[in-house]
Amino acid sequence: MKTIELSTASKSLYAYAEEFSQDMVVLTLHGKAIATVFSIKDIDPESLSLSTNPEFLAIIQKARDEFKAGKTISLSEMKRELL
Repeated sequence: MKTIELSTASKSLYAYAEEFSQDMVVLTLHGKAIATVFSIKDIDPESLSLSTNPEFLAIIQKARDEFKAGKTISLSEMKRELL
């Protein structure tokens, strides 16, 4: 991960994007992170949209919390419930 301080940046954002196309770049202003730039070259629009959707992220977090709490079922139990 690279960091660029915008108040002292010497190149255009495009030049930095080209230089760090394989890495995430954190943009800072007066030492505080304000944005992140990363390549979406190999990401489909749906995945990008879901990755920033608060409702979807809450569903994922709830599932992770339930898993950690041991709230799981076996594959055979799931098949019995669904079939």
